Amino acid sequence: MKKKFIAKKIRKRRKLKLLFWLLLFCLGIYISFRIINKQSIKINDKEFVELLINSNNYTNKESTITKKIKAFLNETLNTPVLFIENNYDQKLEVIKNNTKNLSNNNSSDPIIYIYNSHQTEEYSGNTFIDFTIKPTVTMNNYILEEIFNKNNYKTIVEEASIKEILNQNNWRYNNSYKASRVLMEKAKTDNPSLLYFIDVHRDSLTKEKTTIKINDKSYARTIFLIGLENPNYEKNLAFTNLINDQMNKKYPGLSKGIYQKGGVGVNGIYNQDFSPQTILIEIGGVDNTTSEVLNSTLAFADCFLEVIGKNEG
Repeated sequence: MKKKFIAKKIRKRRKLKLLFWLLLFCLGIYISFRIINKQSIKINDKEFVELLINSNNYTNKESTITKKIKAFLNETLNTPVLFIENNYDQKLEVIKNNTKNLSNNNSSDPIIYIYNSHQTEEYSGNTFIDFTIKPTVTMNNYILEEIFNKNNYKTIVEEASIKEILNQNNWRYNNSYKASRVLMEKAKTDNPSLLYFIDVHRDSLTKEKTTIKINDKSYARTIFLIGLENPNYEKNLAFTNLINDQMNKKYPGLSKGIYQKGGVGVNGIYNQDFSPQTILIEIGGVDNTTSEVLNSTLAFADCFLEVIGKNEG
């Protein structure tokens, strides 16, 4: 009887010990995941786009950011992660082929200036790694820069901080267009050759309103904004219409059109009085993935190049 009692007690202890180790194991996994999830890779959108552009070339010379990402994956997940569809280079080559006969611009002087009045607008992540990087609208700038430069239109991307200008002048966030105007004026002073000014934003609508499928490919929908308080807004509208019409022709449904905005409590100018070829475009929304945004940015670049190709030609 005593032996049975002792055996029962031993079995009970074994079960408790097994349960303890099982709970400890689960707790370890939970803590490890939380630590990994809070990892923050020090990477800006320029480096992020560099990785997107070079996503096919892991076996070639690796960029610094590619090494950062691979090191992070080796240390944590030990699993390759694809950020986007890996045919970026092919898409870029198609755009080059479509527009190569339109460009007669051989000048080394920049003619395109890309900036963001709202630099901190973020997109959704579609992979684990995306969440740690938090891509913002500034990623579009570097994609556009890459395409425009490859098509012989020298481009400047604004990298100064809007937040710093706001802080230096004790301006609130709603003065962001005022802050970006400071940068535009400096850029134009330093580069009198600038002709085209693109302010890139992101919509705040939900995904079903900012996403469309074209030829079985998912795109982040775009919309253009025109300020009616600019006394010469018709010129900006005419230029934007050319791009919007081209997008409707080549990518039906991608553009939601041109939103003309003015009245009490609205900025109404959006720095478009600076040049008749200043446009404001919103690419995608808060829920769109980097892949969807990339597809749309390439589509916009394609149409923009056709329009200015005819202008410059």
